[in-house]
Amino acid sequence: MDIHKRSKVLILGIGNVLMGDEGIGVRVVNALEEAALPQGVECLDGGTGSFLLLEPMQNAEKVILIDATIDGKPAGTIRRLRPKFSADYPPTLTAHDIGLKDLLDAFYLMGSDKPEVSLYAISIPPLNDMTMDMSPELEEIIPLATELVTAEARAATEEMALRA
Repeated sequence: MDIHKRSKVLILGIGNVLMGDEGIGVRVVNALEEAALPQGVECLDGGTGSFLLLEPMQNAEKVILIDATIDGKPAGTIRRLRPKFSADYPPTLTAHDIGLKDLLDAFYLMGSDKPEVSLYAISIPPLNDMTMDMSPELEEIIPLATELVTAEARAATEEMALRA
C-alpha cells in the first residue's frame, strides 16, 4: 500500500512477528490481503507501530486496528473497542515498546477531522521466547478475526456509498 494514498477504510495490523503471538495483528492483515475486500479498503502492516502510521490513518475515512493485548483473558479472545480517546484503551493493551496509545494520542491531537477508529484487541498470553511461531490458539482465531474485520470494512464501505 502507498502510505500517501487516500483510502475509504484502512485496516492496520500492529505487532512484531518475531515475538510469536505478539504479531497477531500483522498475521491477520496478511490473511486479509488474500481475502476479497471491497473497493476502497486498504491493508497495511503497521509493524510495531510508529508515528509514520499517522499519515495513512489521517488519509482514511475509517481506521480498523488489529493488535495484541496482554490482558489476562484466554488466548484468542477477540474484543472490538470503539474508543473516543486513547485513554479509553486498557492500560495493558499493547505489548510493544512503542505503544498504540502513544500513536493514538498523537493522532487525536492532530485535529478534529478524524476518521472513525475501531480496534480489534486479541488476547495473548504473556510473552516468553523470541519465535516466529504462533500458539495454536492464536493460529485458530485468524479466520474468525479476518471474518469480523472484513464484515466491518464491508459495512463501512456500504454506509459510505449510501452517504455519497
